[in-house]
Amino acid sequence: MEEKLLNYIRNVPDWPKPGIQFKDITTLCKVHTPFKESCDRIINNYRDKGITKVAAIEARGYVWGGVLAYQLSAGFVLIRKPGKLPYKVLSETYELEYGTDSIEMHIDAIEKGDKVLIFDDLLATGGTARAACNLIENAGGVVIGIAFVIELTGSLRGRDKLEGYDVISLIEIPVEE
Repeated sequence: MEEKLLNYIRNVPDWPKPGIQFKDITTLCKVHTPFKESCDRIINNYRDKGITKVAAIEARGYVWGGVLAYQLSAGFVLIRKPGKLPYKVLSETYELEYGTDSIEMHIDAIEKGDKVLIFDDLLATGGTARAACNLIENAGGVVIGIAFVIELTGSLRGRDKLEGYDVISLIEIPVEE
């Protein structure tokens, strides 16, 4: 199944900068069968876990996140870059290879005890996903799982930052520096 989905991922060399091999998932979600399969596999993994909220990280995460929330009968939470949400926010800053970045969510997006599934399209270094976990937990939520379409494995070691969490990825792509 993983290989079948991998056939729908486009590799874009040198984007957004030279040396990066960008994994484009728009080619997967534009075709019904692989898009449905990718959603169904995540939904089936979390169907009986009592998920009350799905938190998705912008922007490609929203494509799957809304579907997952709907199918899991859960609320949907937007996690965005700074300055994009119109109300009071919680913010989490995290380390990048060169510098820092931040993500935010509305201060009232998560209620104490919410059981949350976090979704993002791709796991690379794990910084964004770990920051999302911190946001959810600082708001009183419980991270039940973290799901990705693609996980870049090898030297990036993103899963290491998510130790102790239930992490699933549908496609693993080896990457070496």
